[in-house]
Amino acid sequence: MSDFTDLIAQSSPLVGLWQALATPYTAEICAGAGYDWLLFDGEHAPNTLQTLVGQLQAISRHPVHPVARPPSDDPAVIKQYLDIGFPTLLVPMVDDAVQAARIVASTRFPPEGFRGVASATSRASGFGAEPGYLAAQRNRVGVIVQIESLAGLDSVEAIAAVPGVDALFIGPGDLSAAMGHLGNPRHPDVQAAIDDAFGKIKAAGKPAGIFALDAEDARKRFAQGFSFASVGTDIGVLASSVRALRAGFKTET
Repeated sequence: MSDFTDLIAQSSPLVGLWQALATPYTAEICAGAGYDWLLFDGEHAPNTLQTLVGQLQAISRHPVHPVARPPSDDPAVIKQYLDIGFPTLLVPMVDDAVQAARIVASTRFPPEGFRGVASATSRASGFGAEPGYLAAQRNRVGVIVQIESLAGLDSVEAIAAVPGVDALFIGPGDLSAAMGHLGNPRHPDVQAAIDDAFGKIKAAGKPAGIFALDAEDARKRFAQGFSFASVGTDIGVLASSVRALRAGFKTET
């Protein structure tokens, strides 16, 4: 369990911002804005290991928790994300307990798992400067799994029961598409499914997170009992601000 997953287990509402611009400059600006956590997206953003390292370095002086979403549950990719220094992973498209258990195992060194062993060449170990790095890792890695499919909904209770799964995160975008409401995560059926999943996660004693649709939705989810939520994206903040600024001068051109 990472510092972040330990924190969300205390049920404190933690506000996050999605990072998709893939640049150290914007990451550093967002890190200094006071968010509790930042999500660095490797699934839908144009991130590489090099761009991710640069962003980790850029935010290192700020007290913000970095979380990374790899593009898939590929153990090789998970290994690389951990080696470059991400303490917490949010793995997308988790459909059942077997997959969740395999993801957890891919974050653990043998004999608990099958993560490839690296120390002296790993940024996470301070390039070999941190004594006891290998032994301590099993207690430092946070695993959050993303529920965003019909199969995932059906398996929420079993996934939540997997040892090493620290929290579950609901993705309304893909979930709405899976339910036949592409582009409409506010559909009553989707919202009901989210509420049902949350109830099961809470009953299992695991923290729940969500990609909030907007600030109002985030406040609603925090009041409901969600422990953490992303309340926007760096792209969204930039796009809305530049459009609003330009709109203020429409009558002058």
